[in-house]
Amino acid sequence: MFDHVSNRPMINRRRFIAVVGLATGALAGVPLYAQESPTRFRLTLGNAANNAVPVDYLGFSCESSQLGDPTFFAADNRELVSLFKTLAPEGILRLGGNSSEFCWWKTSATGQPPELPASAQGADNWMPHSFTAIEPVAVDRLAEFLKATAWKAIYGLNLGTGSPERDAEEAAYVARKLGKRLLFLQIGNEPEFYRDANNRLRSQDWNFDKYLAQWMTFAKAVIARVPEARFGGPDIGSNAQWIARFAREAPPMLPGRIVACSGHYYVMGPPDNPGVTAQRLLAPDRNVDREVPRIISVASETHLVYRMTEGNSCYRGGKPGVSNAFCSALWAADYLLKLASFGCAGVNLHGGGAGVIRGSLGGHLPGENLSPDGAAIAAEGSFYTPIAGSREKGFKARPVFYGMKLAGTLAGGKMRPVSFDQAPVNATAWAADMPDGSTRLVLINKDARQKLQISIPSARDAKLWRLQAPGLTATSAVTLAGAEISSGKTWRPSEEAHLAGKNRELQLEMEPASGAALFFKGRV
Repeated sequence: MFDHVSNRPMINRRRFIAVVGLATGALAGVPLYAQESPTRFRLTLGNAANNAVPVDYLGFSCESSQLGDPTFFAADNRELVSLFKTLAPEGILRLGGNSSEFCWWKTSATGQPPELPASAQGADNWMPHSFTAIEPVAVDRLAEFLKATAWKAIYGLNLGTGSPERDAEEAAYVARKLGKRLLFLQIGNEPEFYRDANNRLRSQDWNFDKYLAQWMTFAKAVIARVPEARFGGPDIGSNAQWIARFAREAPPMLPGRIVACSGHYYVMGPPDNPGVTAQRLLAPDRNVDREVPRIISVASETHLVYRMTEGNSCYRGGKPGVSNAFCSALWAADYLLKLASFGCAGVNLHGGGAGVIRGSLGGHLPGENLSPDGAAIAAEGSFYTPIAGSREKGFKARPVFYGMKLAGTLAGGKMRPVSFDQAPVNATAWAADMPDGSTRLVLINKDARQKLQISIPSARDAKLWRLQAPGLTATSAVTLAGAEISSGKTWRPSEEAHLAGKNRELQLEMEPASGAALFFKGRV
């Protein structure tokens, strides 16, 4: 959210928040077992439980244009339903992205799209170059898909090229069909970029005041058709001041209507920048400790929650060998739990098919040209997508999906502080007390060489799941609790180690580049 621009080719952008480690040390391409002798640490859990992790903390973000294919988000797309349910029994699907500004609500065969802006053409424009029609049948099937998965949705409306009347008509249908499975509506996507040269949805004098005035016009039109409508915003790309102003100025204008602040975050980009590497992805970034509490504090002032509604490892579709590799799993687990520790209400990692993402970026997908197998990888899906594939060829979980699932072991709990007795080499730990009276702990070793020997004070025994792969750049053979995640098949752990406490201590050894979840039998 801070310091990132989704469409600008600057490596120092998209820096709102990033992975927090305690030292750099991740080396891409180093085999998992090329390690030094174990380094010993003692881990301590604090007594006070604080921020709750919502049960629907995990989520996916997809382009609205995906609804142009009504068969995709459908209850009979069983492999996709299976993967959503495998990730989380309850989650949030966010529909938005660049393409939401070029989608239109089509209710009849004679309906016509809005007029295509003159700016929506040319290689230097990174917004869609054509419109996608969304028909009622797509929303009908979306409702069935959400029921089948037990998930809810954030639904994005078109501010960039839409009209209040058409958005209101679409919102009325969506609200009626989705019912309680509609978490809230959003209006517009990364609106602070509208004035940029590679966006150009508004003129150069575009600013927050003009945005808020237009947003209010659209929101009031929606409320006139949907009296119970709830909204989130501003769904910004990088400008933190827009979040602060939206949180403070918008709710008083529509009392009770605005329930969430939202924004985006990508660690790095674009993919063709040489600095976009596994090392960069896993390196420390202290901005998270400084900026996330500020955002959440501002949201809390007006009784709003904050949700990161779009983001991933590398903007513009991701980078092969990084975004689709095991390093992204370790990043995702750490990043999601770091945000949870600050009180974030949830995270939606962006993804989708390469064709959908390419279309949302004006026909660009830079990662395709960065490796010999770039085109083959893209044939399965965009490089950063947690779920790759199609109805025709089937779906599969990419490594980042595994990291999300590891983080999800703490969903529904209350975070507890965790500390090491010394600064480990690029390792983090997160803990939560669960509603059933137990404690869970997630450990992440992002160093490619260093094995860790960790001592945990506890009189309780624990069950252990390990997150493993052949190395940081591995794109396959990823396992969680010894099992791969397959579509259409119920995931179950196949390797659950039992750790027995001795002298009120548990001992855990972690291999380089690995993660772990411990399930204690009672409160620790």
